[in-house]
Amino acid sequence: MAQYTIKELEHLSGIKAHTIRIWEQRYNVLCPQRTDTNIRYYSDADLKTLLNISLLNEQGYKISKIAKMTPEQLKQTVQQLAEQENTTLSHHINNMVTAMIDMDEERFDKTFSTVTLQLGFQDAMLKVLYPFLHKIGILWQTNNISPAHEHFVSNLVRQKLIVAIDGQVVKRSADALTYLLYLPEGELHEIALLFINYLIRAHHQQVIYLGQNLPFEDLKRTYEQLKPSIICTVLTIVPEREFVQEYIERVASTFPEAQIYFYGYQAQHSFLEFPKNTQRLSCIADFEAVLKKNI
Repeated sequence: MAQYTIKELEHLSGIKAHTIRIWEQRYNVLCPQRTDTNIRYYSDADLKTLLNISLLNEQGYKISKIAKMTPEQLKQTVQQLAEQENTTLSHHINNMVTAMIDMDEERFDKTFSTVTLQLGFQDAMLKVLYPFLHKIGILWQTNNISPAHEHFVSNLVRQKLIVAIDGQVVKRSADALTYLLYLPEGELHEIALLFINYLIRAHHQQVIYLGQNLPFEDLKRTYEQLKPSIICTVLTIVPEREFVQEYIERVASTFPEAQIYFYGYQAQHSFLEFPKNTQRLSCIADFEAVLKKNI
């Protein structure tokens, strides 16, 4: 069973730790337990309850009223809100977190399908899926989800991206640029790269998609054959922190005529220096700006 600190609940629910403590003391809305060393922690059930409370509170329900609800009433009220057309994005995000914790594929699919119908695929990814993945990152970093949970979510999202890409009708402009997308050898986290692929195609540009775990020599051979204008990669777990600068410089010097973009966790370190033909992407919106500039 997962064990959450109050700060982790704050990050995941958006409710300040101080407020959670007050609600807990005054209204008894959560039931924290204690470890053998007397440290307070919260369970999966506490997290789900707080996510529901945060949604109702965001919709104008007073905590005094929420606290009087039975667990079933709380669940029914949240469900009624979910069925309304003005359902908030935070509800969908919280729903995905709960679906992941329970490994409930049907609930996850239903939530994402609803969001896609409301917003379109691209905005569903940007406004719901990416904030959800940020929360998953918090859970991962604090060891509150297992690799199985992460794989469960990643595979569902990957499937949806592949279906969306397959369904695109691409009409490339005559002056379309060519983008080469790849992940370094040992890197398997493909979701961000797949979404970048989707965005490029949506802007009617040419994509060479080489995918996961690409040996550097294969990258060189492909570049020499096709000479793409732009190279983009995502550094999530490789190379390791102490080797990121070296890797960036290697790519930059190997492909001096290309414009190269680095995205992902390992590319965000403040100590990194980026050669003239490279650029760090801090978020997907940065890449969208690049696409619009290059059209």
